[in-house]
Amino acid sequence: MIKKSNLWWMGMVSVFLLAGCASTVHFEKDDTADFRKYKTFAWLDKDGEGRHDRNRNNDLMEQKIKDAISTEMEKTAGWREVKNRPDVLLSYDVLVERTTKEVTNPVYSRPFTRVVFNPYTRRYTTIYYPSQFMGYDRDREPIREGTVTITMIDARTDKTVWQGWTTEEVDNRNMTSREIQLAVRSIFKKFDIAKK
Repeated sequence: MIKKSNLWWMGMVSVFLLAGCASTVHFEKDDTADFRKYKTFAWLDKDGEGRHDRNRNNDLMEQKIKDAISTEMEKTAGWREVKNRPDVLLSYDVLVERTTKEVTNPVYSRPFTRVVFNPYTRRYTTIYYPSQFMGYDRDREPIREGTVTITMIDARTDKTVWQGWTTEEVDNRNMTSREIQLAVRSIFKKFDIAKK
C-alpha cells in the first residue's frame, strides 16, 4: 500500500514539473467572428511563388511548418484545406532572436571543521560545521528564443479573426522541426478553447 502511494505522489510531482516546463501560449481573437461558419482554409502566400519568392531557400522547413499546422487544423478544428474559396486564410511566422534570461543559483557557505580541546576529557575533538544556505546569486545569460505565430484571416472580410503565438528557448539559430511541431501543437490547444 505504501509503495502505491509513493508511486502516485511521484507521478503527480512529475506531471507538475512537466507542466511547469511547458511554454506559455497567448492568443487574441475577434469576438465578433463566428467560428462555427468556418469549415475550410487555404495558405496565404505573402511574397508569391517563382523567382521572387523569398522563402525558396527554406522550402523544406516551410513545408514542415505548413504540414504541422494543417494537421492540427484538420484534427483540432475539423477544417479541411481547399484551393478555391476558403473560409479562412492561414499565415505563420517563425522568429528566432537573441535575448537574455535571469538565472538564479542558490549560494551556500563552505563547510568547515574546527578542532577544540575538551578540558573534561583532556582530548581534542573535531567539530564539523555543515554548509549553510546564504541566499541566491542572480545573473543574466544569453539565450536564443524562438517564437511561432499563427494568424487566421477571414477570406471574405480580410480581417484577422484569430492569432496565437508561443515563445520558447531554442538551441540553434533556427528552430528544429520537432520544436516547431511542439509549438504548433501547444498553440492549437488554445485554439480549441478560443473557437468555442
